[in-house]
Amino acid sequence: MTALPTQRLLTLLRGKTPIRPLDALKGGGGALLGLLFAGLLGRFAVGGGDWLHPLLVAPIGASAVLVFAVPASPLAQPRGVIGGNVVSAFIGITVAMLLPHQPLIAAPLAVGLAIAAMILLGCLHPPGGAVALITVIGGPAVTKAGYLFALNPVAVDSVLLVLAGMAYNRLVGRSYPHRAPAPPPSPHGTADPLPASRIGYDAGDLDKALARYGELLDVSREDLDVLFREVEIQAHQRLHSQIRCGEVMSRDVIRLDRTQSAESALAFLQRHDLRAAPVVDEEGRVIGMARRAELQANRRRTVEAALDPFVHRVREGTPIAALLPILSSGQTHEAMVVDGDRKLVGVITQTDLIAVLYRAHIVESVL
Repeated sequence: MTALPTQRLLTLLRGKTPIRPLDALKGGGGALLGLLFAGLLGRFAVGGGDWLHPLLVAPIGASAVLVFAVPASPLAQPRGVIGGNVVSAFIGITVAMLLPHQPLIAAPLAVGLAIAAMILLGCLHPPGGAVALITVIGGPAVTKAGYLFALNPVAVDSVLLVLAGMAYNRLVGRSYPHRAPAPPPSPHGTADPLPASRIGYDAGDLDKALARYGELLDVSREDLDVLFREVEIQAHQRLHSQIRCGEVMSRDVIRLDRTQSAESALAFLQRHDLRAAPVVDEEGRVIGMARRAELQANRRRTVEAALDPFVHRVREGTPIAALLPILSSGQTHEAMVVDGDRKLVGVITQTDLIAVLYRAHIVESVL
């Protein structure tokens, strides 16, 4: 009978979020280097003292957890680290001065006021609660320092930790301060969102859902939007993965040779009423796309001088759902289907994709 509670406890302790060992290494290594930097440079900034005893306050260790382990969290951003810690220190010092001999009341009051202030000021940072607490129960050294304690070591440590976080996270390929990737602008310079963003939920739906949820989340609204868009794409790919590129591609592809003249290629495209065509090398491998405008600008040169090397390549076995984010991004209008040797075997355009999705919708409606 005792096995069941034990199993539940182990399940709770294990957690639900998969953790990669590399993330653990990045977080631990970052905290080690960041605190070393903040401690030593902080001691150097104020001068004197024992170099073996760095100028650090305990809550900065908790700040390091956020800055280096979860740098994308809103709670880990510089505004929270610096603002939250400093505001909490000032509040804690003030409460300690008003209630100098009543730590049992002063401690929870300082933490409560610090949390409220951080939320109102938009700089919520959990270690700030510890900063408020330590200013009340920190002993004679903190009391003697007074409001200077909020500046040194709290503000000094916080600023140095943020600087270390910015350098380290950039070094390991993470953004800090974190900003959710902005949606790409329309390639035509208009205010319309990209086609993929015009369907499904919109910003108003997300705002209403968050309002109904009614809880503070440790993730920004912008990051939620990016994540949900990826979930939509993943779900669509899973539900429509049975149709492959090889089934719907155009096989009789008009192509250009890279060595032919741009003038002849331009006439060739005009004769077939095409705006662009893939360019292949002597082995039939795709090396780029040639479009009328570029050919016109380089008509006295070869096709190779006018080609755009940026092309999307897929295989015949690729699910067409994988093309949805590519062909709806506004950046490209076609995808090249190649074999194992990267030789051109077909092409899929936006028109092909729309036709397939339309037919699939009709079949689903009938069934």
